Amino acid sequence: MFNFFLESYRSGILTFGGSETKVVFDPEGEEGKFCFRQLENGIYNRHSTIPTRHPNILHAVVHGKKSWGLWVDQWSDGIVDWTFTEEEILGEFQTRGIQIPKPLLKDFRNRIEKKKRIRNQKMFEVLNAKK
Repeated sequence: MFNFFLESYRSGILTFGGSETKVVFDPEGEEGKFCFRQLENGIYNRHSTIPTRHPNILHAVVHGKKSWGLWVDQWSDGIVDWTFTEEEILGEFQTRGIQIPKPLLKDFRNRIEKKKRIRNQKMFEVLNAKK
């Protein structure tokens, strides 16, 4: 997951995280991967300043992760509304040589299916109301 978020951020796909994470350089701090794990485990909260030896790497990974959460919701809405296709979105990752981890891909597809069910249910209710 760490490498996926880092590669996605560096390639320009996942760069908008919504909020800023305070990361500062500390030559005595932990490495970026360890700090990311601590952030995931709740050691740091979203308002904490995170000291690390690798501030650029940690910044990229955190922004990539936040961006994934925001974009998956938008992409799934667009796919359900027929604005674009799943293949177009996944193709952006493929052309850059980035492999999406299976759990993230499964979550993405599950969201699409859930939103399709909701859309179809609403359409069904509208059609039944007209009878």
